[in-house]
Amino acid sequence: MQKEITALAPPTIKIKIIAPPERKYSVWIGGSILASLSTFQTMWITKEEYDESGPGIVHRKCF
Repeated sequence: MQKEITALAPPTIKIKIIAPPERKYSVWIGGSILASLSTFQTMWITKEEYDESGPGIVHRKCF
Protein backbone atom coordinates (compact mmCIF):
# COMPACT_ATOMS: atom_id res chain seq x y z
CA MET A 1 0.00 0.00 0.00
CA GLN A 2 2.81 2.39 0.87
CA LYS A 3 4.42 1.83 -2.53
CA GLU A 4 1.16 2.59 -4.35
CA ILE A 5 0.40 5.74 -2.37
CA THR A 6 3.99 6.97 -2.64
CA ALA A 7 3.73 6.65 -6.42
CA LEU A 8 0.61 8.86 -6.38
CA ALA A 9 1.96 11.53 -4.01
CA PRO A 10 4.30 14.37 -4.94
CA PRO A 11 7.97 13.41 -4.39
CA THR A 12 8.33 16.05 -1.66
CA ILE A 13 5.75 14.28 0.53
CA LYS A 14 6.91 11.47 2.80
CA ILE A 15 4.33 8.70 3.12
CA LYS A 16 4.15 6.40 6.13
CA ILE A 17 1.47 3.74 6.45
CA ILE A 18 0.60 2.56 9.93
CA ALA A 19 -1.45 -0.62 10.21
CA PRO A 20 -2.58 -1.54 13.72
CA PRO A 21 -2.04 -5.20 14.64
CA GLU A 22 -5.74 -5.65 15.50
CA ARG A 23 -6.84 -4.50 12.01
CA LYS A 24 -8.33 -7.90 11.25
CA TYR A 25 -10.97 -7.11 13.89
CA SER A 26 -11.69 -3.57 12.63
CA VAL A 27 -14.88 -4.58 10.84
CA TRP A 28 -16.25 -6.28 13.95
CA ILE A 29 -15.29 -3.34 16.17
CA GLY A 30 -16.92 -0.90 13.74
CA GLY A 31 -20.05 -3.02 13.58
CA SER A 32 -20.21 -3.16 17.35
CA ILE A 33 -19.92 0.62 17.61
CA LEU A 34 -22.55 1.13 14.90
CA ALA A 35 -24.98 -1.31 16.52
CA SER A 36 -24.66 0.44 19.88
CA LEU A 37 -25.62 3.88 18.53
CA SER A 38 -29.13 4.90 19.54
CA THR A 39 -29.71 6.42 16.09
CA PHE A 40 -28.95 3.08 14.47
CA GLN A 41 -31.28 1.12 16.72
CA THR A 42 -34.31 2.50 14.87
CA MET A 43 -33.07 0.64 11.79
CA TRP A 44 -32.91 -2.76 13.47
CA ILE A 45 -35.13 -5.34 11.82
CA THR A 46 -36.54 -8.21 13.83
CA LYS A 47 -36.95 -11.67 12.38
CA GLU A 48 -40.71 -11.27 12.67
CA GLU A 49 -40.63 -8.02 10.66
CA TYR A 50 -38.46 -9.65 8.00
CA ASP A 51 -40.66 -12.75 7.83
CA GLU A 52 -43.76 -10.56 7.51
CA SER A 53 -42.44 -8.03 4.97
CA GLY A 54 -39.52 -9.75 3.25
CA PRO A 55 -36.35 -8.02 2.02
CA GLY A 56 -38.26 -4.81 1.18
CA ILE A 57 -38.36 -3.96 4.88
CA VAL A 58 -34.70 -2.95 4.62
CA HIS A 59 -35.53 -0.15 2.18
CA ARG A 60 -38.48 1.06 4.25
CA LYS A 61 -36.62 1.18 7.56
CA CYS A 62 -33.11 2.12 6.50
CA PHE A 63 -33.41 4.52 3.57
